[in-house]
Amino acid sequence: MTDAQQTTHFGEREVPLGEKQGLVNDVFHKVADRYDLMNDMMSGGLHRVWKDAFVAKLAPPKLGNDHYHVLDMAGGTGDIAQRILAASHGNANVTVSDINSDMLRVGAERAKNWRYQEGVDFVEANAEELPFDDKMFDAYTIAFGIRNVPQIDKALREAYRVLKRGGRLMVLEFSTVDVPGLDKVYELFSDHLIPPMGKMVTGDGDPYQYLVESIRQFPKPEPFAQMIRDAGFENVNYTPLTGNIATIHSAWKIR
Repeated sequence: MTDAQQTTHFGEREVPLGEKQGLVNDVFHKVADRYDLMNDMMSGGLHRVWKDAFVAKLAPPKLGNDHYHVLDMAGGTGDIAQRILAASHGNANVTVSDINSDMLRVGAERAKNWRYQEGVDFVEANAEELPFDDKMFDAYTIAFGIRNVPQIDKALREAYRVLKRGGRLMVLEFSTVDVPGLDKVYELFSDHLIPPMGKMVTGDGDPYQYLVESIRQFPKPEPFAQMIRDAGFENVNYTPLTGNIATIHSAWKIR
C-alpha cells in the first residue's frame, strides 16, 4: 500500500499518510517564534521541570569523554540541547535536528547566547530518513516531538540505526493523565483554554487545537514502550511525570 493509500491521524482528522508531514510542518512554521513562550503558558512552566528531569535522567558525562555525541531530534528551538551542554559542562556534542527550518532558525539564533556554544550544530532532517551514518551517536533524545512524526515506528528504527552499541534512546512525551479529578481539569484546560491562548499569543489557535488533539491520539505508555521494543531496543522503561501528564521513556541499544 502506498503512502497515498494509507491514512493516519492529524489530530482527530484522518488524513492520507503522505500529507501529514506537510500539515505538521505548517503548524510549526506558524508557531516557531512563540513556541517556548506558549509552552510556558500552557504548562505553567512545568515543561521546564520535565525537561530538567529528562536531561538529569540522561546524565551526560561531565569529564573524560569529549566524544559523547547526542542527536536531539525535533529539537529545533534548542532548549534540550542547551540543557545537555550545561549538564555536561560543555563536554557533550549535540546535533540538533528538526524537519522544520523555522524551528531550527530560532534555535540557532538563541545558541549564540549560550554559555557553551562550541558543541552544538543544527541540521534539517526528517526523523524517518536521517542523513547520518550508522552507529554515530551515543544518545538520541526527542522531547515532545515523536507524536508529530507520521510513521513513529520508522523513526524509532532510524534512532536504533544511528545509535552506537550501548547507546541510549530517551523520549519525553505527553501521556494520558491517570489521577482522578486532575484528568477532568486537564481535559477542560486543554479543550477550552489552550486554543484561545494560542490565538492570543501567536494570532492563530488552529495549531494549538491540533497539538491538543495529537496528544490524545498518542499511544499510552505501555503500548508506546512496546513500539520501542519492536524497534530493537532493550531495557525499556518509563517514568510518569505530574500525574502522567508527561512521561519519560528510556531504552538502550544493546546488540
